[in-house]
Amino acid sequence: MIQPNEPGPEQLTPQPRAWVSRFRAQPRRPALLVSVALIAIVLLLALLLWRTFSADDVQPATADVDQAVAEALASMAQTSEPPVSTLVYRAILPSLVIVQTDREDVEEDRRFGLGTGVVVNADATVLTALHIIEGASEVQLAFADGSESPAVVAGIDPERDIAVLTPASLPGLVVPAVIGSSAGLRVGDEVFAVGNPLGLVASMSAGVVSGLDRDFKVSGSDQVLEDLIQFDAAVNMGNSGGPLLDRRGQVVGIVTGLVNPSEQDVFIGIGFAVPIDLAAAAAGGPEQ
Repeated sequence: MIQPNEPGPEQLTPQPRAWVSRFRAQPRRPALLVSVALIAIVLLLALLLWRTFSADDVQPATADVDQAVAEALASMAQTSEPPVSTLVYRAILPSLVIVQTDREDVEEDRRFGLGTGVVVNADATVLTALHIIEGASEVQLAFADGSESPAVVAGIDPERDIAVLTPASLPGLVVPAVIGSSAGLRVGDEVFAVGNPLGLVASMSAGVVSGLDRDFKVSGSDQVLEDLIQFDAAVNMGNSGGPLLDRRGQVVGIVTGLVNPSEQDVFIGIGFAVPIDLAAAAAGGPEQ
């Protein structure tokens, strides 16, 4: 007879070997981990010794390094997108105009003037600054495609220092600039000025909007220009009349002047542009 406290037949059934094997294997794990750690340490020491005693033999040649750097830079150039400023410059360049003037009633060294203009419609109408062509006996335009033409003054807006010029003959290729809006400009927005400063044709400078709704007293005159865009992209003589562009390449202003306490025509960090929403009215567009 089986006693109540003695195990029954079902309790004496041997347990599966697999379970027993796993149970017995557990105490061996620490030894295995120690072995792996020792092997890793040995390999690390071997690697350090190899690098120490063979460093002089594995240094790459200068030519190999230069080639690797050149290949890396070339790869980056192929895969990276061009900066915004490059895209803006490409967009405005076909619409940029050199404005040259001739004044017969002034001293010889001040007879010829240079400024910038921008094509604003399919008729090759050019928007520029009035003070560039004011009093000129002759105005000549040079377009981006290399063609040149005398210009006729089609309209002026003295209060805004804006002039509208019509070429006597159309250029071979007319590419109007994309006219944006100055209404949405904020202080800190990126802007780009493209023009012909000091005779350096098609030069670009970059900066930000430094202020809005500024007033500017014209040098040597009682005239005050109002509601101007203040910016810090570099401009000098020859930039006047050129476009001020936003980061989308759209014209948001027409450069009109710069400020210098010494009253010299050199840039010290403050330029002004007529908002395009006001300047466009002189060219027949609605004033916004």
